[in-house]
Amino acid sequence: MTLSPARVPDTTGVRRLTATLYGYAFLDELVLLYPVYALLFADTGLSLWQISSLFALWSITGVLLEVPSGAWADAVSRRTLLWLAPLLTATGFTLWVTVPSYGAFALGFVLWGAGGALGSGALEALVYDELDRLGAADRYARVMGRARAAGLVAVMAAMGLAGPVFALGGYPAVGAASVLACLLAAATATRFPEHRVPRVSEDEGWTASLRAGLADARKDRSVRGALLLVPAVAAVWGALDEYTPLLIRDTGVADATVPHLLLLVWSVVTAGSLLAGAAERLGATGLAVLLAGAALALAAGAVLGTPAGIALVALAFGGFQVAEILADVRLQHRIDSTGRATLTSVASLGTELATVTVFGVYATLGTQASHGTVFAMLAVPYLVTAAVLAARGRPAVT
Repeated sequence: MTLSPARVPDTTGVRRLTATLYGYAFLDELVLLYPVYALLFADTGLSLWQISSLFALWSITGVLLEVPSGAWADAVSRRTLLWLAPLLTATGFTLWVTVPSYGAFALGFVLWGAGGALGSGALEALVYDELDRLGAADRYARVMGRARAAGLVAVMAAMGLAGPVFALGGYPAVGAASVLACLLAAATATRFPEHRVPRVSEDEGWTASLRAGLADARKDRSVRGALLLVPAVAAVWGALDEYTPLLIRDTGVADATVPHLLLLVWSVVTAGSLLAGAAERLGATGLAVLLAGAALALAAGAVLGTPAGIALVALAFGGFQVAEILADVRLQHRIDSTGRATLTSVASLGTELATVTVFGVYATLGTQASHGTVFAMLAVPYLVTAAVLAARGRPAVT
């Protein structure tokens, strides 16, 4: 438990921190290549197997680097990692559009995965510790909810802008816009305040930070529970997101209508991000009710197989987004400042591994059942998580 004693928040410092965070979150997701990079790969002549291998390489890079990068963030400057991350991504995007080939795409995904790993854990740790220093740690849920909303707005903006920009200049123009967004994100990251002393000296390195962070988790049961809750909440719906277009198409709507219903889904998810601050007062029982309600909405909406059912799926995703932010809040309140990035990255690693598992389960179930049925079946883990939380009946923040 690291909440500071009640004191008057430094509003000027909070405004500077949050303005930088929201700008960084927006620019980091304003990637116009998002909607078209699969088309770029196909137009370059890559086979479906090659494209799938690129996605796998991207995931593997994140899995391998997630925890070491978090430990590195605790050992050195978190701000440094946050401006370095988008520069790696920008380099990858530049390779894609200047020398399009399987090798360039593979290296680009490695760089993108490395950039994502550097930012994961470091961002949450920096924001929480700075808010704590400013006497505003109780605002963490609201602040991170708004940051995620900013990122989602950027994703939707990128989807809207990609078409016109592509029409004007093709892949080079879309790639240049994506690189520019990354460079602006890196510049914005340099404005993050950072007032902390690394937990270990540079001579000891990131491995000492990693060992110390994991030792904190081993000796504190509440930390272990918070670490497990993050992937339990985030993994399933994070994987289902990739199959949502297929679920929508199975409702019988025209292909041209699919993007509109996807926009509905992500609008509700964005609203969920904005509601996270108000939802922070929920205890374990309240979080359990939220998860159970979202799971039932997911199952009912998926089984209906109609556009109205997609609205229920949107509500479910919005609920899961709130729950995911609250799970992060529980974790941040329970871990020590010096190992914050390390343990946040451990939670992210758990999410990545669980998500890959869900992909495998979905592929297996999907060979015998419809998308709607698989969505409904994968609501069950949330009911189990809700039951565990309800049985514990502990406050979400103590």
